[in-house]
Amino acid sequence: MTLNELLETVPAYARDLKLNFSTLTQQPELSAQQIWGTVVASAVASRNEELTRATLAEAAAHLSPQALEAAKGAAAIMGMNNIYYRFQHLASNENYRTMPARLRMQIIRSHGIDPVDFELWCAAVSAINGCGACVDSHEKVVREKGLSEEAVLAAIRLAAVVHALATVFDAERVSAGQPVNA
Repeated sequence: MTLNELLETVPAYARDLKLNFSTLTQQPELSAQQIWGTVVASAVASRNEELTRATLAEAAAHLSPQALEAAKGAAAIMGMNNIYYRFQHLASNENYRTMPARLRMQIIRSHGIDPVDFELWCAAVSAINGCGACVDSHEKVVREKGLSEEAVLAAIRLAAVVHALATVFDAERVSAGQPVNA
């Protein structure tokens, strides 16, 4: 099923999400690579099989193979880092913040695309995963590299809608008595 076909299945109660998605994938504050990389990273982070499959297929028309892999890589590395750094942030024991992570994170430096875009995707995934420390860190990096607050918020709006769509598709599967893959 294509992404457009999938979006046509959005139920009436979630019509705003479908309309927002159409609008947000045209935001002038972001480049096509920033938009579609955010969509991919957000779909992967949201873990809905149908949405991820359709998004990956559609994004292949908008992203280079390297950018597509980098967007998936942003979701993967932040899936790990968000848990680790959220724990550090939430634990009252300050000693955890001084200990080395001892986690491999080479993709952050070896993704091969514009570092601003990769950092933006990391911020979007961190917002989905609820890691305040990572949101703050990646937002600061993209702003230091020249991305405007409007562009950052444009990506976060897109991540919010993609995540909400994943939630709706999961809810509809449950309503239909189908298993939810997560």
